[in-house]
Amino acid sequence: MADYTLLSRLDLNLLVALDALLTERSVTRAADRLHLSQPALSASLARLRTHFDDQILARRGNSYELTPFALRISEHTATALEAARRVFESQATWSPTQSTREFSVYGSDYGFATIGTVVSRLASERTEGVHFRFMLHNPVVVEDAANRLRSADAMILPHGFVTDMPYADLWHDDWHAVVDESNSAVGDELSMSDLASLPFVLTYASRSAFTSAARQIQQLGIEPKIDVVVESFLSMPYFVLGSDRVGLIQGALVPLAQSLGGLRIVGLPFAATPITNALWWHPVHSSDPEHAWMRALFTEAGRIVEETVHRAS
Repeated sequence: MADYTLLSRLDLNLLVALDALLTERSVTRAADRLHLSQPALSASLARLRTHFDDQILARRGNSYELTPFALRISEHTATALEAARRVFESQATWSPTQSTREFSVYGSDYGFATIGTVVSRLASERTEGVHFRFMLHNPVVVEDAANRLRSADAMILPHGFVTDMPYADLWHDDWHAVVDESNSAVGDELSMSDLASLPFVLTYASRSAFTSAARQIQQLGIEPKIDVVVESFLSMPYFVLGSDRVGLIQGALVPLAQSLGGLRIVGLPFAATPITNALWWHPVHSSDPEHAWMRALFTEAGRIVEETVHRAS
């Protein structure tokens, strides 16, 4: 049988203070974050130091840094705090029409401009209290998905980046190329020599962050001449306008690119592997009825986006 004697003597507010101190690495900033006075948070830090027999924050010159022990428990602290929050936010009978829950979802601007907008519209039609926080991911977040998804509700991401996590397929998309309309060197379709000679604008280009179409070009034995790397799908067309650059764009974003004017969508000289976009989450959320409602909303929205992409094609 578990011994809860230690837990019964602890103040949950200390966990909140500990998480803020580990995140901010400063008593002043942590106090501001929690809307507390600095002396009040200093008192909490003193209690934490006594409990753990560790300094937690150690002064180095004019700043503080986490002790090795603090670094070790930082991940557990965030997970424990999120778990406690979810426990006390849970309701015996949950109804989306009466809930005020905020769902936090990581994704790219491509994901937000496509399925994110549909999900938010469906949610607003069915409930007034539930809302979403869509957070831009980056390579660091994606590489740390297993930990990030403990505290966030989900991540919108194509297959090929996350493994060993529950997921639901949402919609499929395909790849096209985009060039400036004055680029007379390119016909209705890029040639293999175009891939080798023309400069590219790539969205993400690193070992862990890439697009499947750009990776396929490399697998064909061509190293594209990368002129610009931008970690945004929606802004990529602006880097093509007025230049001889080539960009790679998903089918769902073609109408947005065309609405800018001055751009031309052309075909690729190879059969690009279709994109399968999915919603990923941590197993701890699987049995949560509120989370299940959110997943069903994304699945429904995925069907709508899929139909939209096919109509555009």
